[in-house]
Amino acid sequence: MVSQPPAMSPRPIIVLASGICALILTMGVARFAYTPMLAYMQPQTGMGDALAGWLAGWNYLGYLSGVLLVTRLKDLMLKDRLYRLSLLLAVLTTAMMPLADSALIWGLSRYLAGLSTAGGLMLGSGLILGWLIRHGHRNELGLHFSGLGLGIVLGGLLVELAAPHGDWRDQWWLLSAAGLVLLIPAWRWLPRPDQGPQRQPGAGAAAGEPGPLWLWLLQAAYLCAGFGYAINATFTVLITEQQPTLSGQGGLMWLLVGLAAAPAPILWDRLARHWGYLRALQLAYLLQIIGILLPVFSGSLTAAVASSLLFGLTFIGIVSLVLTMVGVRYPAYPARIMARLTVGYGVAQIVAPVVAGELAELSGTFNGSLIMVGAIMVIGLLCLLAMGRVAARGDGGDSSRADGRLGSRRASAGG
Repeated sequence: MVSQPPAMSPRPIIVLASGICALILTMGVARFAYTPMLAYMQPQTGMGDALAGWLAGWNYLGYLSGVLLVTRLKDLMLKDRLYRLSLLLAVLTTAMMPLADSALIWGLSRYLAGLSTAGGLMLGSGLILGWLIRHGHRNELGLHFSGLGLGIVLGGLLVELAAPHGDWRDQWWLLSAAGLVLLIPAWRWLPRPDQGPQRQPGAGAAAGEPGPLWLWLLQAAYLCAGFGYAINATFTVLITEQQPTLSGQGGLMWLLVGLAAAPAPILWDRLARHWGYLRALQLAYLLQIIGILLPVFSGSLTAAVASSLLFGLTFIGIVSLVLTMVGVRYPAYPARIMARLTVGYGVAQIVAPVVAGELAELSGTFNGSLIMVGAIMVIGLLCLLAMGRVAARGDGGDSSRADGRLGSRRASAGG
């Protein structure tokens, strides 16, 4: 009997493209399109800043729920099924938004969209990295994570292109149609997982783990980053539109966020190789603080552009750098540590937009919220600086560049 040749394995670029499409769908359409849509939904539906913040909070609660579920999954085939369910959910939740002018429907949509985001980001990244490792390809998740920035750009463009031709419902329907198109390559181009052996860290991998103080400082810093992320990701468009001289420019600022975010993971990874992950993370916090506070002190177009670019450059860089550091310092069980960190980050994402929306509705401006979040990010930066001192005392800290490259792979595989 003639044996059948093995099925041809897809090229890595095709598998990576499936992940990029998945991130554009689950993050760019299902999650981030809500931000530019606020500028159109508020005047057309009467939605206030407080409700806008509560809806964002429900979205982050959905994300946190999904993350806590994902970190408990062990079976690879179950992960694949839930990942594909997340893709379908992203399309369905986007299509829920124009069904009714109802805070209840919108809140349910945002919560379920958060679940889909956790599946698309965490499950998808792990499945793609696992495929690359099993088939002997080098880690290229920097390219994969560019889907976050590309998703912001695509979602923002679709919102702006549809605006002259219909109302807010038509814009959501166009986003839903785009999501359906993205679903096809995201689903079809990712191979089903096989049950081949995975690389595991060696027995002595945890010997260089830092002490508990180092981890507590990192957790505190990451909690602060959740506040910085949530305010900008939810209200960038509204903050711009409320500046007297920048009316109508909010959509453009959101597109700039996406353009800056697309290459950011690759840029921060290269910077970390030269400076170390902790130093690179400190720089990212400093730049984000500057970006957060710029609109408070200047209502100019230059300040708005700089603020948008700095946020896009730093928000995904902070997440990827923290992920990498966890993989470097805790190679035996990075998923457990990331789950611990993500709880604080997720809680901040739930609380921040709600508080900011309420403050903005009371004061008529986001300046107070921005100052509050800027101060919180300063506390986060101080925690990172303290981590350097802890490392100098021998209680843990940044790793060598060689370990950092290896840790990036392990972190993503474990998370």
